[in-house]
Amino acid sequence: MPDDARKSPLSEHVVAVRYQQLSAEVRALQMQCYALATLRLHEAVAANGGTGEGLAIVTDIDETVFDNSAVMALAATVGDLPGNLDTWGAWELHGEPGLIPGAYDFLWLADSLGVGVFYVSDRFGENKHATLATLAALGLPQASEDRVHLFGYPKAHRRAMIERDHRIILLLGDTLHDFHADFADATLEEQHARADAHKARFGQDWIVFPNAAHGTWMEAELRPWDMPATD
Repeated sequence: MPDDARKSPLSEHVVAVRYQQLSAEVRALQMQCYALATLRLHEAVAANGGTGEGLAIVTDIDETVFDNSAVMALAATVGDLPGNLDTWGAWELHGEPGLIPGAYDFLWLADSLGVGVFYVSDRFGENKHATLATLAALGLPQASEDRVHLFGYPKAHRRAMIERDHRIILLLGDTLHDFHADFADATLEEQHARADAHKARFGQDWIVFPNAAHGTWMEAELRPWDMPATD
């Protein structure tokens, strides 16, 4: 492959999508996330007197519950760079995503324990009917109009609305603004610093899922090793 093709944004996207869709490592990480979330869920319910009453889980949808790698692969193979809203909108309406491994069992466990499940996503609000239909088709619990909060108010505001009536015990997502307003519109350097500041939350009440194909880091310059000259 020519050097210019190897370095093109499109070829980088293909590699990222291949890892996200086809690697066993991503699947293992996703299962690991849900195994940890299950442990934390049981701990929180036990600490609440063995009941889920008044508790809530807030989860992102894409690459946290839904596996959208098929539309990522389409974009990569036809030369459509990440972030094309027309392609994404068509996927929301007509796509058939799979489930991230572990999502189904975890969400139904939360439901069986009496914990509220809220889906907070930046999917298009005008396509809410389609997202609700997809959640229902995949057999997910509590996928009702009032439990699915799509693009509009910032995610921090939507979480605050949920907290009026529930105590959020777990946040699940694949981008850092799924967890705290500190990360919204932050530069990459600020995100690193703020991740360090919030390090006690990761693996406790914040569970971060892998997504190699989307993020603010995608346009960052690499920092290669300055290899010393040899004789």
